[in-house]
Amino acid sequence: MKDEPRILCLTSYEKGQPFMRECAALGCRVVLLTVEKHRHADWPREILEDLIIMPEGMTLEQITNTVAYLSRTRKFDRIVALDEFDMETAAHLREHMRIPGMSRSATAHFRDKLAMRMETQRAGIPVPEFTPVLYREELRRWMETVPAPWLLKPRSEASAIGIRKLQEPDQVWRAIGELGDQQSFYLLERFVPGDIFHVDSVVSDGAVVFTAVSGYGKPPMQLMHEGGVFTTRVLDRGSSETQKLTPIHAKVLTALGMVRGVTHAEFIRGGDGCFYFLEAAARVGGAFIADVLEFATGVSLWREWARIEVACLRGEPYRIPEPKALYAGSVLCLARTAEPDTSMFTDPEIVLRLRKHHHAGLIVRSPDPERVRVLLEHYAERFVSEYLAVEPAPERPTA
Repeated sequence: MKDEPRILCLTSYEKGQPFMRECAALGCRVVLLTVEKHRHADWPREILEDLIIMPEGMTLEQITNTVAYLSRTRKFDRIVALDEFDMETAAHLREHMRIPGMSRSATAHFRDKLAMRMETQRAGIPVPEFTPVLYREELRRWMETVPAPWLLKPRSEASAIGIRKLQEPDQVWRAIGELGDQQSFYLLERFVPGDIFHVDSVVSDGAVVFTAVSGYGKPPMQLMHEGGVFTTRVLDRGSSETQKLTPIHAKVLTALGMVRGVTHAEFIRGGDGCFYFLEAAARVGGAFIADVLEFATGVSLWREWARIEVACLRGEPYRIPEPKALYAGSVLCLARTAEPDTSMFTDPEIVLRLRKHHHAGLIVRSPDPERVRVLLEHYAERFVSEYLAVEPAPERPTA
């Protein structure tokens, strides 16, 4: 039994199946703890030792009691949050049960936008000017010196969820007042217009062993609030963006204290040409980004994350597989119909037709990054007329 460590996976969303399958393939027992609405989701039940269902809305104390109860009859060697919104719960459980892994303080650097900005700024990495929503006089002085528009951001939400763009101090004070006791969980930041990039990586023993630099089409915040077609693509490995962002990203992860695992970080290139750090998460990127990267490089972030966890658990060395040098990108949008038909798109570069309820999406791959760019731009235009539906931006994440 010593050779079969047990990993407890937590998730409030339907994701992480490749991670769990890889853990099982490496000889681990996998227990999944999720919520009632995902009871019948497409979990890899054939490899799970157990599937534990919780009611939604359980408190941290109730979740702790649940896991402690499970621990009476089985020993958990690692606890892994498969989604960002479960990271703090997993960190709490690790500390409570004294299981190795990221602590609550370390997790805050990848969940709390204020914490990650303060740490990266301290390391000399450019970030948009920001201030916590705490001391009123400091807020007032900050708005007098930093030009509008400003972004009022939740400190612990992902991507563009809950962000408000404000133009006048009166708007800021009203918005803060509406938050009531929740206002200290926000920060105020200068809005920097520009192109948005994401850098996805694998980290082992504090060293970045795999990096992929990608560029979004429209900024995620614009898509969240105005709707539209989402695109992202792996950038030319010889491009100036890749050459500049790769070392900046490594410096960010060092500043935030990343030891092992996978990361998804976002940057913006302002009108001054400077790359500003926006946020980083210790997780696999959403919106099928992991699929795009696997088609481009052959590296599965989910599987490599599992391999790192198991190697660390067993005290074994970890080695990343040699990446391929192809290029890939995706186009995705909310669709008017439940199961949109994308068969009209027939280019040979299409490698995956994305299957998601009320979404249309394609992934393309080519040895030529320019071909990927041209295809995505063409598809994005056609998706607007063929499929695109728009709905109000959610105030909270949805599964």
